[in-house]
Amino acid sequence: MQPEVGDIIKFKKGKIKYEGIVIPSPKKDSIIIKLSNGYNIGFKKDSIEIISVEKKEKPKIFSEVKFEKNKGLPEISLISTGGTIASRVDYEAGGVRWLMKPEEIFFMTPELSNVVTFKNISSPFQIASESMTFECYKILAKEVANELNSGSKGVIITHGTDTLHYTSAALSFMLQNLSKPVCLVGAQRSPDRGSFDGSMNLICASYIAGQSDIGEAVIVMHGEMSDTYCNVLRGTKVRKMHSTRRDTFRPINSSSLAKIYMNGKFEKLSDYKMRNDDNEVYPDIELEEKTAIIKAYPNFNPDILDYYIDKGYKGLVIEAFALGHVPTNTINDKFSWIDPVKRARDEGIIIVFATQCLFGRVNPFVYSNGRIMEEMGVIYAEDMLPEVAYLKLSWILGHTNDYFEIKRNMLSNMANEINYRIKGGKDGL
Repeated sequence: MQPEVGDIIKFKKGKIKYEGIVIPSPKKDSIIIKLSNGYNIGFKKDSIEIISVEKKEKPKIFSEVKFEKNKGLPEISLISTGGTIASRVDYEAGGVRWLMKPEEIFFMTPELSNVVTFKNISSPFQIASESMTFECYKILAKEVANELNSGSKGVIITHGTDTLHYTSAALSFMLQNLSKPVCLVGAQRSPDRGSFDGSMNLICASYIAGQSDIGEAVIVMHGEMSDTYCNVLRGTKVRKMHSTRRDTFRPINSSSLAKIYMNGKFEKLSDYKMRNDDNEVYPDIELEEKTAIIKAYPNFNPDILDYYIDKGYKGLVIEAFALGHVPTNTINDKFSWIDPVKRARDEGIIIVFATQCLFGRVNPFVYSNGRIMEEMGVIYAEDMLPEVAYLKLSWILGHTNDYFEIKRNMLSNMANEINYRIKGGKDGL
């Protein structure tokens, strides 16, 4: 009997026996199976001895998906936007694909039905996170607010990891009067791999959204490479620090808010805004599109700033060196930032300096070049991450063009994005 995709096959390769589910092979003379540990293995067909083939019906995931509300459990909402976590193995087409319906997430993580019940499951769009735009943030903010104001105890947003921390920061500013948990969750490994991390992240996020006393936007992802616990990380003090590690998201200039385990065990690690189920959330979605991030680097020609000035940009966040430095005293004057920054300020463009060091804060009063920039009206963004400063500035510019009001708001702690007294610890430097 010839095995087909989806069949369970047993065969021998030499003296070693293998068993697994047949998955598509790119070569007709090869067979690839998925082992019970989640990993794939392949051989030439003429090199194996087939022992048995068990024909299987299509998995239930291919049929119509329904979800039922479980009374007695906390009621939350789930918003699916795409990314690795919102994908599944497709044995007919090969590889993985995004879920056709957000409800299919139950087949990937059936344990969710024992932790929470879902008031609503929606998918306003399905895109990879690198394709996120301000328009996406506005859609999400309105949908989250609607779910929370309609009675959900919390919201989970499934999202690609590449820009997960951008979205968490944007929602932290846009969701005014937020006092329920909004949990952003992703996966570093796809569900066709034995090291898939999405299920654990979802289960941990469900405990936070439905049962915790946290009242702010957070990222819930693996705290270690192993499946020990998830970190609960403030949406404005977190960054993706590794391209592939499952514990890629780390707190910056802050500690994790908490640890959450697969069994619901909760360990509080630092202070956070407390839940208040009676508050109404207001989605303040105004963002200034003409805002950008520019990275300073050696031999940078600041004439590039003229492009943004001529294109009518309203705000620029500069990833400056260390304490907030850019070249001022140079061998060749064309590399000095003084004249381009002065021109930008004369044109009314808001310029904010954040450190590209990530850990630590900017300070314009240590060296003379910092004082020069501060005297021209550059705003120094304390210990904010450049990405957070960018989204905060975009949000503020959506409401005012007054320099002094912008500066006051940039230096005010709106969503715990500023740590006025950075403490050391095992979570950071």
